[in-house]
Amino acid sequence: MADLDLEEKQGYSGFERLMFFMTPILFTIVLLGALYVLFNTETRNQMLEIGNSIPYLKEVLPDAKSADEQANDNELKSANMNKKIDELQAQLQEKEAELAATTQLKTTQEQELKSKQDEIDTLKAANAAKTADDAAYTAKIQELAGMYSKITPSKAAPILQSMTLDEMVLVLDSMRPDDRVRILEKMNPQTAADATLKLKDTVTAKDRQIAALQSQLKAAKPAATNQPSSQLNNNQLSATFASMDAKSAGELLIKMSDISPSKVLRILNTVDDASRSAILAEMSGINETITAQLMSKLMAGK
Repeated sequence: MADLDLEEKQGYSGFERLMFFMTPILFTIVLLGALYVLFNTETRNQMLEIGNSIPYLKEVLPDAKSADEQANDNELKSANMNKKIDELQAQLQEKEAELAATTQLKTTQEQELKSKQDEIDTLKAANAAKTADDAAYTAKIQELAGMYSKITPSKAAPILQSMTLDEMVLVLDSMRPDDRVRILEKMNPQTAADATLKLKDTVTAKDRQIAALQSQLKAAKPAATNQPSSQLNNNQLSATFASMDAKSAGELLIKMSDISPSKVLRILNTVDDASRSAILAEMSGINETITAQLMSKLMAGK
């Protein structure tokens, strides 16, 4: 009896071990089968048909879908999928259009920036050239003022009075105060007063240069009025330059040609032939090109 009880206990223990391993496996198989039946349309319909053939069970189970219903479901799914694809494609096209517009805008802005930079570079170059021209013109005026400062005031004053008021003020403003005072003392009182009034105004050298150029333009136009009394007549100019040293007169006229060539021609026309020859000889030794240009104009004028 003891041996029999021992065998029964051993056999029961082996069965338990078998069930312990088989239970999870059976549960997994059943679960997979249920999922397969649930998600596989054909198998689900077959199982529903089998269930509907069993009495009482058919009352709780839904009817199996027919082939047409399945086709409609597939068409509906396909339609929904196509609609979703169309929406995504529309969004993609919209984003591509926005990207293209952004790229075009960036290209346009880069072109505008390059155009503006080119304009800035051009303006800088023009400004640099203008500054160089202004500096050269200012240097010429200062050099001419220095030349007048070296001439005796009694000879420099009549020459300056032959210029327009703006031209005379431009030269006087470039002189040292002491030299300016000595020349103003030898001028006609009214001319000196007018020049002093102009000099007292606080203006830039550039404004004086513009005023001098404008006065030249006005002088170039035919005028119906008589010559102002503050300017020298031809006889006074002839006497002034005839009494000057030919070398000093030549240097002075070369400098004056940078400001007013017409005044130089007028002076050369007023002096006698001997003085003109001596002055032209000195001018040619200083600058042959300017002298030749003035001589050609002088011959045309005569």
